[in-house]
Amino acid sequence: MKLDELADHLGLSKSTVSRALNGYSDISESTRKRVEATARKMGYRPLSHAQAIRTGKVRAIAMVVNSGEPDRHNPFLQDFLAGACEAASAFDWTMTISTAKSEKDMLNVLGRLVEERKADGFILPRTEVEDARIEYLRASNVPFILYGRTGYGQTDPDSDTSWFDISGEAAICSAVTRLRAFGHSRIGFVGSDPKFNYSHLRREGYLEGLKAAEMPVDPELIREGARSRDEGATQARALLELDHPPTGIVFATDLAALGSYSVCAEFGLQIGQDVSILGYDGIPECQYVSPGLTTFSVDSKRAGERLAEMLIRQTRGEAPEGLRELGQAELVERKSDGPPRLTPEELAHKVTQLKNGNRGGDRP
Repeated sequence: MKLDELADHLGLSKSTVSRALNGYSDISESTRKRVEATARKMGYRPLSHAQAIRTGKVRAIAMVVNSGEPDRHNPFLQDFLAGACEAASAFDWTMTISTAKSEKDMLNVLGRLVEERKADGFILPRTEVEDARIEYLRASNVPFILYGRTGYGQTDPDSDTSWFDISGEAAICSAVTRLRAFGHSRIGFVGSDPKFNYSHLRREGYLEGLKAAEMPVDPELIREGARSRDEGATQARALLELDHPPTGIVFATDLAALGSYSVCAEFGLQIGQDVSILGYDGIPECQYVSPGLTTFSVDSKRAGERLAEMLIRQTRGEAPEGLRELGQAELVERKSDGPPRLTPEELAHKVTQLKNGNRGGDRP
């Protein structure tokens, strides 16, 4: 199958077909899709190296994963990459995955991919408040899209960027009002690393939830810096050992929330009765712990699909500021939360007894 044969079949000029296949912005979306669908059906495949010489594009997008992150094995990645790869393939593009050994190595890997022209654009996951990746790619005039937002606390920080995100702040707000509706009078929050934009947004969601529930803000109920199970356990312990502990705790991530299970077991507390626990992400482990973790689930595969599609559209000339989308997480109800069996004072007494080795009875 040759290009002129494909053009004759479609009843279009050879130039129009070529420009459609190469993603030029002067070709309508409907024409481009018709040309691409017919090309696939008839088995036409342009030579990638010839296309790259002619258009300056390699028809590839890329993402660099930091293998040094403490939660690098987060199960979201498999579904996310599946979605991104499938979406890229639907456009007859490829998805390149690279790894950096550390945060410092991240810019080195990005730089090498840019210099070697391995990708036409990049997906940037886990956006930071001050993100060096953005500054580098912007200075290099390379298209990129954010999985998340950035510039927390800055005026109009996203004025020239495209992004796809899930409203974690709305989910955390709902988690707080849910616990309040169950009857909890003290609700704690365990956030993630403050360098990440999502950590600030989810903390804001917690504060909005308190406001909606007409509850006061108590700074000692707010903890930060938990990205792993161990860090989640540390912060859960700190909350439960307070003189007036929370009977419900909302975690910014599921991994941190799962860390609280070992602490509650150590203190002899029944999750879902003595203490209510909620998470965010919807990772598979949530359904296998006992009791199952109530969480707000994110459709990671769809996120990957949307990011890949929007990035390719950007490389074809669409304005970045027109490519933004905010989705919602879905509540998955399990047994880790419910009406409190103990008051904060009774909970504090029980924790003190158990720490001192007195395990006689559930109530003081």
